[in-house]
Amino acid sequence: MQTRTLGRDGPSIAEIGQGTWALEQADRTQAIRALHRGIELGLTHVDTAELYGRGAVEELLGEALEGKRDQVFLASKVLPTNASHAGTVAACEASLKRLRTDHLDLYLLHWASELPIADTIAAFEQLKQEGKIRHWGLSNFDARRLRRVVEIAGAGKVACNQVGYHVRERGPEREVIPTCAELGIALVAYSPLGQGNFPGTPSPGGRLLRDIGKRHGVGPHAVALRFLLRFPNVLVIPKAASRAHVEENARAADLALTAEDVAQLEEMFLP
Repeated sequence: MQTRTLGRDGPSIAEIGQGTWALEQADRTQAIRALHRGIELGLTHVDTAELYGRGAVEELLGEALEGKRDQVFLASKVLPTNASHAGTVAACEASLKRLRTDHLDLYLLHWASELPIADTIAAFEQLKQEGKIRHWGLSNFDARRLRRVVEIAGAGKVACNQVGYHVRERGPEREVIPTCAELGIALVAYSPLGQGNFPGTPSPGGRLLRDIGKRHGVGPHAVALRFLLRFPNVLVIPKAASRAHVEENARAADLALTAEDVAQLEEMFLP
């Protein structure tokens, strides 16, 4: 599995990870097997949040990662309503308990809060000093808000910005991805397969993804993921609740799209 740097001077982590939104709704045994298979295949960036299933997904991961914690780069998120200084610390400690771990590799503010961002940043820095988190970042921040956080926190503090990004939602390419690149911030694409909005085979876009995949010996999901990864500061965290799905996602790791492939996809899926 290829790796990419998280932030300007951060760690190198798997460019393809595993998302867990709504994973509590899947068959628990199959979901855990899928997570384990993903780790075996190198999809070791595992992302969750206290929001997901109101903590149920963190608890599921706590079970799934028993004996495997040192093999993954584990991320979670604090809700904006909890993002005061004291609230962020308390939320992190609750997440650690559910996840059965003593630290998070990455902790994110789930989306912009009405509470002072300076207080959230101060809590993140405190949690880093205490060894409860290794890095911190943001989620669902636009370019303007992202710049504001960097002004407050200082350069090199924000590890990543996590946003929704897939072939049918290329909006982040306009401002957010270039701004992240300028500021030395990684962009983590959540729902990179569209969360129920993936182009089906009957559609022109679905046929194109299928045909490109056939030429390379992979499925359409792998093509869609590799298309997003053409930007060097982008990482993806597709969710998979079955071994078959996670194995298809992992095939994007060794896929090399041609310039013609990329041009066809850019023309088909306009921003």
